[in-house]
Amino acid sequence: MGSRLLLDFLLKQGVDITSRHRDCGAMIFDAETQDTHCGGSGCGCGASVLCGHFLPMFEREEVHDILFAATGALMSPMSLQQGESIPSISHLVHLRKD
Repeated sequence: MGSRLLLDFLLKQGVDITSRHRDCGAMIFDAETQDTHCGGSGCGCGASVLCGHFLPMFEREEVHDILFAATGALMSPMSLQQGESIPSISHLVHLRKD
């Protein structure tokens, strides 16, 4: 769901990253056969895909510029029970090799 929101938001701003955007949860899980709801663990999927897929490509110089944004929700059972919103967090890392 987050990927679709991001792509829609950027398209409204005139920025199209559709061909370059990859969702880590979608790379690990199969939405057709696995019950992932809105995706997998943001920090778990992000770390796995960055370290297991993108960094080896970066080291082999198959890619030279990666903008990596790991996202997640700060889940609190108490907040949910009280009907509060769920705060989110994102860390952005730019890896570039000239």
